[in-house]
Amino acid sequence: MKRRHSATTVIAVAALVVLAAHLADRWAYEWIALDGVYEEDWGRMLRVMGFLPLWILAAVALVLEDWPARTASSIAPAMRRGLLLFGAAAVSGIVGELLKLVFRRERPRAHDGEYVFRALTDRPLHSGGLALPSSHAVVAFGAAAMLARLFPRAAPVWYALAAGCALTRVAAGAHFLSDIVVSGIAGWIVVALLWRRYGPERGRTTERSPAV
Repeated sequence: MKRRHSATTVIAVAALVVLAAHLADRWAYEWIALDGVYEEDWGRMLRVMGFLPLWILAAVALVLEDWPARTASSIAPAMRRGLLLFGAAAVSGIVGELLKLVFRRERPRAHDGEYVFRALTDRPLHSGGLALPSSHAVVAFGAAAMLARLFPRAAPVWYALAAGCALTRVAAGAHFLSDIVVSGIAGWIVVALLWRRYGPERGRTTERSPAV
Protein backbone atom coordinates (compact mmCIF):
# COMPACT_ATOMS: atom_id res chain seq x y z
CA MET A 1 0.00 0.00 0.00
CA LYS A 2 2.83 2.40 0.87
CA ARG A 3 4.53 1.78 -2.49
CA ARG A 4 1.23 2.42 -4.31
CA HIS A 5 0.82 5.74 -2.48
CA SER A 6 4.40 6.67 -3.31
CA ALA A 7 3.85 5.93 -7.01
CA THR A 8 0.66 7.99 -6.99
CA THR A 9 2.53 10.92 -5.43
CA VAL A 10 5.30 10.71 -8.03
CA ILE A 11 2.76 10.64 -10.88
CA ALA A 12 0.85 13.59 -9.45
CA VAL A 13 3.97 15.70 -8.96
CA ALA A 14 5.25 14.81 -12.44
CA ALA A 15 1.91 15.80 -13.99
CA LEU A 16 1.92 19.16 -12.19
CA VAL A 17 5.51 19.88 -13.25
CA VAL A 18 4.73 19.04 -16.89
CA LEU A 19 1.61 21.24 -16.78
CA ALA A 20 3.61 24.14 -15.33
CA ALA A 21 6.26 23.70 -18.03
CA HIS A 22 3.60 23.77 -20.75
CA LEU A 23 2.23 27.02 -19.36
CA ALA A 24 5.75 28.49 -19.44
CA ASP A 25 6.64 27.23 -22.93
CA ARG A 26 6.01 30.49 -24.76
CA TRP A 27 7.88 32.55 -22.17
CA ALA A 28 10.85 30.17 -22.27
CA TYR A 29 10.92 30.20 -26.08
CA GLU A 30 11.17 33.99 -26.11
CA TRP A 31 13.41 34.63 -23.10
CA ILE A 32 15.78 31.65 -22.84
CA ALA A 33 16.74 31.86 -26.52
CA LEU A 34 20.47 32.32 -27.03
CA ASP A 35 21.73 32.42 -30.60
CA GLY A 36 25.09 30.77 -31.03
CA VAL A 37 24.86 28.80 -27.79
CA TYR A 38 26.78 25.94 -29.41
CA GLU A 39 29.49 28.25 -30.66
CA GLU A 40 30.60 28.61 -27.04
CA ASP A 41 32.83 26.00 -25.38
CA TRP A 42 30.47 25.64 -22.42
CA GLY A 43 27.52 25.14 -24.74
CA ARG A 44 29.25 22.37 -26.65
CA MET A 45 30.35 20.76 -23.38
CA LEU A 46 26.79 20.67 -22.08
CA ARG A 47 25.32 19.41 -25.34
CA VAL A 48 27.69 16.43 -25.42
CA MET A 49 26.11 15.22 -22.16
CA GLY A 50 23.24 14.03 -24.35
CA PHE A 51 25.54 12.24 -26.81
CA LEU A 52 25.12 8.47 -26.32
CA PRO A 53 28.68 7.48 -27.38
CA LEU A 54 30.02 9.54 -24.45
CA TRP A 55 28.17 7.28 -22.03
CA ILE A 56 29.24 4.14 -23.87
CA LEU A 57 32.86 5.18 -23.27
CA ALA A 58 32.10 6.08 -19.65
CA ALA A 59 30.47 2.67 -19.17
CA VAL A 60 33.53 0.94 -20.61
CA ALA A 61 35.71 2.95 -18.21
CA LEU A 62 33.62 1.75 -15.25
CA VAL A 63 33.88 -1.86 -16.39
CA LEU A 64 37.66 -1.55 -16.71
CA GLU A 65 37.85 0.06 -13.28
CA ASP A 66 35.79 -2.72 -11.68
CA TRP A 67 37.24 -5.62 -13.69
CA PRO A 68 38.32 -8.42 -11.34
CA ALA A 69 41.89 -9.63 -11.19
CA ARG A 70 41.07 -12.91 -9.48
CA THR A 71 38.22 -15.22 -10.47
CA ALA A 72 35.85 -15.49 -13.40
CA SER A 73 32.94 -15.69 -10.95
CA SER A 74 33.54 -12.03 -10.12
CA ILE A 75 33.14 -10.83 -13.72
CA ALA A 76 29.35 -10.35 -13.67
CA PRO A 77 29.21 -8.11 -10.58
CA ALA A 78 32.28 -6.21 -11.79
CA MET A 79 30.51 -5.32 -15.03
CA ARG A 80 27.30 -4.24 -13.31
CA ARG A 81 28.05 -0.55 -12.83
CA GLY A 82 29.18 -0.09 -16.42
CA LEU A 83 26.21 -2.00 -17.82
CA LEU A 84 23.79 -0.03 -15.65
CA LEU A 85 25.20 3.27 -16.94
CA PHE A 86 25.11 2.12 -20.55
CA GLY A 87 21.60 0.71 -20.13
CA ALA A 88 20.34 3.91 -18.52
CA ALA A 89 21.56 6.12 -21.37
CA ALA A 90 20.64 3.71 -24.18
CA VAL A 91 17.19 2.72 -22.93
CA SER A 92 16.36 6.35 -22.13
CA GLY A 93 17.31 7.29 -25.68
CA ILE A 94 15.13 4.53 -27.14
CA VAL A 95 12.18 5.52 -24.95
CA GLY A 96 12.67 9.12 -26.05
CA GLU A 97 12.50 8.18 -29.73
CA LEU A 98 9.36 6.12 -29.16
CA LEU A 99 7.69 8.95 -27.27
CA LYS A 100 8.47 11.32 -30.14
CA LEU A 101 6.56 9.03 -32.49
CA VAL A 102 3.63 9.02 -30.06
CA PHE A 103 3.42 12.75 -29.26
CA ARG A 104 4.56 13.96 -32.71
CA ARG A 105 5.08 17.61 -31.71
CA GLU A 106 7.44 19.47 -34.01
CA ARG A 107 10.30 21.78 -33.07
CA PRO A 108 9.39 25.28 -31.85
CA ARG A 109 11.74 27.20 -34.11
CA ALA A 110 10.15 25.64 -37.19
CA HIS A 111 6.82 27.27 -36.28
CA ASP A 112 7.82 30.43 -34.39
CA GLY A 113 7.10 28.93 -30.99
CA GLU A 114 3.67 27.54 -31.82
CA TYR A 115 2.56 23.98 -31.11
CA VAL A 116 2.33 22.03 -34.37
CA PHE A 117 1.76 18.27 -34.45
CA ARG A 118 2.71 16.05 -37.37
CA ALA A 119 -0.06 13.90 -38.78
CA LEU A 120 0.13 10.17 -38.09
CA THR A 121 0.11 9.53 -41.85
CA ASP A 122 3.16 11.78 -42.39
CA ARG A 123 6.32 9.67 -41.94
CA PRO A 124 4.80 7.62 -39.11
CA LEU A 125 8.10 5.95 -38.14
CA HIS A 126 10.44 8.91 -38.68
CA SER A 127 11.33 11.00 -35.60
CA GLY A 128 13.40 13.63 -37.39
CA GLY A 129 12.06 17.13 -36.73
CA LEU A 130 10.01 15.99 -33.73
CA ALA A 131 10.76 17.55 -30.37
CA LEU A 132 8.81 15.93 -27.53
CA PRO A 133 10.86 14.76 -25.72
CA SER A 134 14.41 15.96 -26.42
CA SER A 135 16.73 13.11 -27.43
CA HIS A 136 19.76 14.87 -25.95
CA ALA A 137 18.00 15.71 -22.69
CA VAL A 138 16.51 12.26 -22.13
CA VAL A 139 19.90 10.58 -22.63
CA ALA A 140 21.58 13.14 -20.35
CA PHE A 141 18.99 12.71 -17.60
CA GLY A 142 19.03 8.92 -17.91
CA ALA A 143 22.80 8.87 -17.46
CA ALA A 144 22.67 11.47 -14.65
CA ALA A 145 19.97 9.59 -12.74
CA MET A 146 21.98 6.37 -12.89
CA LEU A 147 25.22 8.10 -11.89
CA ALA A 148 23.34 9.69 -8.98
CA ARG A 149 22.45 6.21 -7.76
CA LEU A 150 25.93 4.81 -8.33
CA PHE A 151 27.74 7.83 -6.86
CA PRO A 152 25.11 9.56 -4.68
CA ARG A 153 27.39 12.14 -3.08
CA ALA A 154 28.09 13.57 -6.54
CA ALA A 155 24.40 13.59 -7.55
CA PRO A 156 24.15 17.43 -7.70
CA VAL A 157 26.95 17.48 -10.29
CA TRP A 158 25.32 14.85 -12.51
CA TYR A 159 21.90 16.52 -12.41
CA ALA A 160 23.37 19.99 -12.97
CA LEU A 161 25.13 18.76 -16.12
CA ALA A 162 21.94 17.11 -17.40
CA ALA A 163 19.89 20.23 -16.68
CA GLY A 164 22.51 22.34 -18.43
CA CYS A 165 22.35 20.09 -21.49
CA ALA A 166 18.55 20.34 -21.51
CA LEU A 167 18.50 24.12 -21.16
CA THR A 168 20.90 24.56 -24.07
CA ARG A 169 18.34 22.75 -26.24
CA VAL A 170 15.74 25.34 -25.24
CA ALA A 171 18.24 28.17 -25.76
CA ALA A 172 18.98 26.86 -29.25
CA GLY A 173 15.28 26.95 -30.14
CA ALA A 174 15.27 23.21 -30.75
CA HIS A 175 12.87 22.35 -27.91
CA PHE A 176 10.13 23.73 -25.72
CA LEU A 177 10.63 23.86 -21.96
CA SER A 178 8.03 21.10 -21.59
CA ASP A 179 10.04 18.90 -23.98
CA ILE A 180 13.00 18.85 -21.62
CA VAL A 181 10.82 18.42 -18.52
CA VAL A 182 9.24 15.33 -20.05
CA SER A 183 12.75 14.17 -20.95
CA GLY A 184 13.90 14.46 -17.35
CA ILE A 185 10.90 12.56 -16.03
CA ALA A 186 11.27 9.82 -18.67
CA GLY A 187 14.98 9.37 -17.92
CA TRP A 188 14.33 9.22 -14.18
CA ILE A 189 11.58 6.59 -14.59
CA VAL A 190 13.75 4.45 -16.86
CA VAL A 191 16.54 4.46 -14.27
CA ALA A 192 14.18 3.74 -11.39
CA LEU A 193 12.92 0.64 -13.22
CA LEU A 194 16.41 -0.50 -14.21
CA TRP A 195 17.70 -0.02 -10.66
CA ARG A 196 14.80 -1.94 -9.18
CA ARG A 197 15.49 -4.87 -11.47
CA TYR A 198 19.29 -4.83 -11.85
CA GLY A 199 20.71 -2.60 -9.11
CA PRO A 200 23.54 -3.77 -6.83
CA GLU A 201 21.22 -4.79 -4.00
CA ARG A 202 19.19 -6.92 -6.41
CA GLY A 203 22.39 -8.40 -7.79
CA ARG A 204 23.70 -9.37 -4.36
CA THR A 205 20.40 -11.06 -3.52
CA THR A 206 20.54 -13.07 -6.76
CA GLU A 207 24.16 -14.10 -6.27
CA ARG A 208 23.47 -15.42 -2.77
CA SER A 209 20.47 -17.47 -3.81
CA PRO A 210 21.25 -21.21 -3.69
CA ALA A 211 21.16 -23.16 -6.92
CA VAL A 212 18.02 -25.21 -7.42
